[in-house]
This record gives sequence, structure tokens and C-alpha cells, in this order.
Amino acid sequence: MDFFEVVSTQRAIRRLTPDPIPDEAIDRILEAAICAPSGGNRQSWNFVVIRDADLRAKIGAHYREAYFKELFNLPYYRGALAASPDSPLAKVVASSRHLAEHLAEAPVLILACLDTRGMSPGITQGASIYPAVQNILLAARALGIGSTLTTIHRFRDRQIKELLGIPPEVETAALIPLGYPLGKFGRAPRRPPEEVVFFDRWGAPRPAC
Repeated sequence: MDFFEVVSTQRAIRRLTPDPIPDEAIDRILEAAICAPSGGNRQSWNFVVIRDADLRAKIGAHYREAYFKELFNLPYYRGALAASPDSPLAKVVASSRHLAEHLAEAPVLILACLDTRGMSPGITQGASIYPAVQNILLAARALGIGSTLTTIHRFRDRQIKELLGIPPEVETAALIPLGYPLGKFGRAPRRPPEEVVFFDRWGAPRPAC
């Protein structure tokens, strides 16, 4: 696929079929992940590929519990409870709810992990893992495989680490379900560049020619 078609049509796909994904597709996706940059080229990442049905069921149970007990305590999602069913927020929540109820049915889960020892605390740690996560999402799209980046599992981080034997010093930065989409790829609704891009100073529009 053309690179810009991949970028513009990759979107959160939360409704997935249980159909198996070939090993060669998973290998290509992971190869794309490790091509990403990382701070100081440390490559302090690991990717746990979860295909075992029992493990997926247990992770799905933790995820579902976290979703229904924790998510709607967050102000952004509390607003969804009063939103019109046709509103963009309500549609996102309906999609995320479907994922929470069916996560274990995704044939592959990838847990993107980062060993943060020796790193400065704060948001800059993400520079060493989220480019790899984005490569996973883009590579999956190029292969016709649906995916989404979710962090709801972190409400049950301790339990999931214990389940998978992940050391306490390793952060589980993203959980990425993979599967063939029930819906369609396509450009997601986005604010136009002129609303979010500034030139030279905050709030300044593009200079007139």
C-alpha cells in the first residue's frame, strides 16, 4: 500500500473477527516495531505476543473489569453517559465497550513493554516505546489487520504482570489487540490542520504569502 494511504486510513479497529493471523504477518508487524527509534537507541522494549486462549481469556477478564469499574470515573468518559447516542463520543464509547466485552476473542494480543530503568521520569519515556507501537498499528493496517492502542489494562497492571511473569521494573505501555476487522478501514474524523497547527508562535496561523 501507498504509505500515505496507510497513514490516512489506519484507525482504531475495536470490532475484530476471531480468525487466526498467519505467523508471517505477525513477524512482519514485529519487524516493523523494532525498526522504530528509541531514546539513545536503547531499544529497551519487549513485546509479549499472547495467542494462548486461556491467557487471552484471563487478560480479557481483567480488562473488562477495569473498563466497567474504572473508566467512567474519568471526567471525559463520564460525559459519554449523558451524550446523545449519535454523538461522536457515544460512538467511541460503544466501540470501546465492544472491545471490553470481546477482547479475549481477538486472536492475538501484543503487550508493548518498556524497561524504564535509567530513564528520566515523565512523559519523555514514551518516546522510547510509542513510535514502535505506532509502527505496529501501521504495519497491521498495511496487511489488512485491524488494531487499536489501549491502556485500560493498566488499571489491572499488577495482575497482568503476575499472569505473564513481567518484572516489576518493566512498564506495560500499551495493549494492542490484532484481528481482521468486522468493519471497514477509512479516514477517521479529525480536526483540520488549520485548527491545530501554529507557525512560529502558539496560536499564530500560517503567514500570508
